[in-house]
Formats: sequence, C-alpha cells, structure tokens
Amino acid sequence: LGIRASSTGNLIFEDCRVPKANLLGRLGDGFKLAMSTLDGGRIGIAGQALGIAKASLECAAHYAQTRKTFDAPIAKHQAIQFLLADMAVRLESARLLTHRAANLKSAKRPYTKEAAMAKLAASEAATANAHAAIQVLGGMGYVTEMPAERYYRDARITEIYEGTSEIQRLVIAGQVLKEFAI
Repeated sequence: LGIRASSTGNLIFEDCRVPKANLLGRLGDGFKLAMSTLDGGRIGIAGQALGIAKASLECAAHYAQTRKTFDAPIAKHQAIQFLLADMAVRLESARLLTHRAANLKSAKRPYTKEAAMAKLAASEAATANAHAAIQVLGGMGYVTEMPAERYYRDARITEIYEGTSEIQRLVIAGQVLKEFAI
C-alpha cells in the first residue's frame, strides 16, 4: 500500500542460541529493553509523519493557488481555505509535540508519554492532511501522476508501526493515570 521504497521482510529465528557475550542488556530484561527502544522509535515515526503532513499541505496549497475555476484560483474559496488552515494547525501542533519529546529524550528525561503523544498526533495529522490534500486536488488527487495519492498511502503506515494509534492512546492514558494517581 505505502512506503514502497522500504524493502521490508520477515526474520524468523528458530532454536537460535545467543552467546552471553552478544546479549543486549541483562538476561531476562529483553522485553523491557525492547519497550524502551519503542519510545525513541516513536519520535522517529513522528518525524516521518511530519514530513508527509507538510508535503501534503505544500501540495494542496500549491494546487489551490494554480487551479482556477470561474477565472479565480480555488484558494479563494472559503472551503479550500478552511481545509488548508486545518492542515496547517495539525502540522504545527504535531511538530511542537514531536520537538518536546525529542528535547526530553536529548535531556535524558522521561519521555514515554510525550513520544506516544508526538507519534499519535503526527501520524494522525499525516493521514488527515493527505486526505485533505486529495480533497483539495479533487479528481487529480487520486491519480498517480500527482504526489497526493502517494502521501495518503505513505501516511497510513505511520498510524500502525511502532504501535497503532490505539496503543499510543493506551500508553498516554497509562502515563496520565500515573501522574494523577490518588
């Protein structure tokens, strides 16, 4: 469906023994280590999603200013302006959350909730912005000659890997409940 430039495959290990010298972390801590790497990966996925959200906005804004109906650019229509405004708000909101998570990680402070928030906001912004770009482009948004259809395909995966949007919500809620525990 999307990210066609990524060659992705399966690795299957059966009866694989890892020498003690090659262990990452301590024996028995594998799950905990894997979960901690997800936080950093979520910031990376948020960055990828931000790129898609931004490209979708740029594509829609450019098209809206060059496509004319009734001798005027469609960017003059309020409905198109509202779509572009919402796209910009989603992009900037997600960017701020992503920067916050990255800053916390750089400062070696806890960032599990912020990484999940960034990934959730950015991936959903990417999908929504790609959808809105297709709306702005109309029928042209659906053809493979225009980048909007690729942005939509690429955006969708950002809501799935490194934890689905539903998982991000569970992570965020779990952290919120810890913060406000009674």
